[in-house]
Amino acid sequence: MGTKITWLGHSAFQIETAGKMILLDPFLTGNPSAAISANAVSADVIIISHGHGDHVGDTVEIANRTNALVIANFEIIEWLGKQGVENVHPQHIGGAHQYDFGTVKLTIAHHGSMLPDGSNGGNPCGILLKLEDGTIYFAADTGLFYDMSLIGEEGVDVAILPIGDNFTMGPEDSVRATKLISPKRVIPTHYNTWPLIAQDAAAWAESIRQQTTAEPVVLKPGESCQL
Repeated sequence: MGTKITWLGHSAFQIETAGKMILLDPFLTGNPSAAISANAVSADVIIISHGHGDHVGDTVEIANRTNALVIANFEIIEWLGKQGVENVHPQHIGGAHQYDFGTVKLTIAHHGSMLPDGSNGGNPCGILLKLEDGTIYFAADTGLFYDMSLIGEEGVDVAILPIGDNFTMGPEDSVRATKLISPKRVIPTHYNTWPLIAQDAAAWAESIRQQTTAEPVVLKPGESCQL
């Protein structure tokens, strides 16, 4: 059946692979672009990139309802334990772990990570998912960094890159990131949730086509594509 990638709005994604439902940064409650509610989404695994509220989102509620395995950096996992989340696995930057659905490796990201209550969220991370039918690089919230070329050396089929600017890379830097990563396809994220991060995704896609070898895939919240 392959792997299906669904954008749930803002920076939240649902990845269906190997019979598992994986949520990335499930910020749904309070997300004006959310394609599904927190009490309706299903999950076997939740992976969190960093501690900001628009990424941790509804993790506690969803994990406690579904008993999904939560994967994040050590500091976030420690914080989740204090919120009553028990089914967890800590990792950290540069470390990979093999799960029954594939391998998760955390990468560097240039951003912040303070948790919603002001607790230390450790270092922000990107997420490299090596699945049976391909590799997904979820950059999460980050600025451009040259070591994206090293991530690209791992062979990326789909890169999910922020384009919203202000808090993350904007469209121009995401095009430069695409050149460094050399993915087969690239999906924009973290834009148009609020006016501050409004962007023209069609114009961005045209720049990707003209300046890189990647195929741009622009999704609306709730839309999917195959890996």
